[in-house]
Parts: sequence; C-alpha cells; structure tokens
Amino acid sequence: MAENNRELIEALENEWRDALCSQDMDRLRSLVHPDFVLIGSRSTGAFMMGRDDWLEAIQRRDVDAIEIEIRDATALERVMVGTVLAKWRVKYLGRIIEDCVLLTDVWVFDGGRWQVVRRHSTPAPAGECAKGS
Repeated sequence: MAENNRELIEALENEWRDALCSQDMDRLRSLVHPDFVLIGSRSTGAFMMGRDDWLEAIQRRDVDAIEIEIRDATALERVMVGTVLAKWRVKYLGRIIEDCVLLTDVWVFDGGRWQVVRRHSTPAPAGECAKGS
C-alpha cells in the first residue's frame, strides 16, 4: 500500500474518530456523505442504517474511547477504501458497550472534500481484539 494513501486515510479516520468522541455534529455532517450507509452484522442479524439514522444514534451515545488501526488503504482518483481495526467503548441507552470490529470504509472526493459514503462493519477475527490492548 502506498504510504501517502495510508496517511490520508489515517488522517480522515482520526478526524472522524475525534468528531465522534467530542460529538461534534457539524464536523460529522461534513465527513459523512449524504448517501452514507452503515452496513453491519449483530447477533440479531445483518442491518443497514442511513446517514440521518446514524447521526441521530450518535447523539444518544457517550463515547468513552475509540482506538483505530489502519490495516490497508487503496486510493483511486476520487475513491479511497480503508480497512480499519476499531475498538471502542460507548455508553448507549444506559448500557456500556465494548466492541472490536473490522471496518471497510469507502471515501469519495465529492464537493471538494473527502467524505465517507459506505462503512461495512463485521466482528473482528478471533484474537484481533486482544492485540495491542
């Protein structure tokens, strides 16, 4: 992977993480494309969540910590794809939730800036969550 691709994706992912941790909704709106969709799986099955629902859910969470590690990065002219190992701890609807997932984020250059248009989240492979903890 080219180092500059990794550095750009890492900077964007860190900016997104910092906006989440501080609940900076204006910054989140600027980073998340209007066509954003979160696609993931839970014990209850697969789910999809659009931008407005995701932004609303973020406001009901208190983020304690998020750790990210960029695993891979690919960049084309107006599209980048980042693979990210993420560990977080949030308080949501009165419960503490800790999770470790492998994310695939698709960033597009639109309107003069990079924005994430898709995030696919799956549970991290066995043993990944213990690394670096």
